[in-house]
Amino acid sequence: MKAPALKKVGATPVPFRDSRLAIRNLGVPTVDAVMVEERAAAFTKRSIKTSTKLAGLKMAVAMCDLTTLEGKDTPGKVAYLCRKALAPADPKYNLPSCAAVCVYPNMVKYARKFLGDHSPVHIASVATGFPSGQYPLRTKLEEVRRVVGDGADEVDMVIDRGAFLAGDHAKMFDEIAATKQASGPAHLKVILETGELVTYDNVRLASEIAMQAGADFIKTSTGKVNPAATIPVTLVMLEAIRDYFFATGIRIGMKPAGGIRTAKQALAYLVMVKETLGDDWLTPDRFRFGASTLVNDVLMQIAKQVDGNYQGPDYFSLP
Repeated sequence: MKAPALKKVGATPVPFRDSRLAIRNLGVPTVDAVMVEERAAAFTKRSIKTSTKLAGLKMAVAMCDLTTLEGKDTPGKVAYLCRKALAPADPKYNLPSCAAVCVYPNMVKYARKFLGDHSPVHIASVATGFPSGQYPLRTKLEEVRRVVGDGADEVDMVIDRGAFLAGDHAKMFDEIAATKQASGPAHLKVILETGELVTYDNVRLASEIAMQAGADFIKTSTGKVNPAATIPVTLVMLEAIRDYFFATGIRIGMKPAGGIRTAKQALAYLVMVKETLGDDWLTPDRFRFGASTLVNDVLMQIAKQVDGNYQGPDYFSLP
């Protein structure tokens, strides 16, 4: 038995033959860029104090996916990352485990071996030709089936941005739907790579296509392209999730990834989620941070809240 199953929050894929009809009927609204950026900026100015701040910081820890996606990854490094995810800091701080570890396909079996079958930490694997997405569909689906077979609880796929930007939205839809089917019981996170989508309107449209095609989560970035996650782009995606929920009753998760490095930034994101989607999304089942470097800054802030003084970065193990 694997890690506890996530709550089912994603969409049911539309059959492949219906994809072009579904794309034509999306009715995606135009994004007001001025208002998005003004509202996003307002979230960064909120002041959160004392017990509320501590609760928010602990929530951020529970929502972090610790990630290692390097060519020099080894089984030992993956085991170290899993250990960090299970116990982010000294037990005296009473912290939850992190939500997941995210690794390359070849490393999934090592993460499963270390975490076992009853861990609270989920195993996510990037797939479908990460980070480019420029692989044949057959190869992508073989990779997805392999990582699920090796023990992945979650599949982080990348869309074919070239197809999307060329206007072949049906191809993007069909590849997501096929990946969802190949993922079986694993949850599917669809990475839009928003830094390559150029406009807020494109981000909004890509979000809608991903949700219609069966994504359980939509995710901003691979972490390999700049800009990665930003508050305005995340807000556009959260509003797409909100409107999709109002239209269908289905709750889709959200994961900003890359570029979120400080506890202050994390709290701004949590405020944005609460005010855009409500408390139902303030859970690791529906919101994640893809930001390994974020964790230790959050831990430093927690130590300050609990102990009354800051610890140096070297007091915490590296993620």
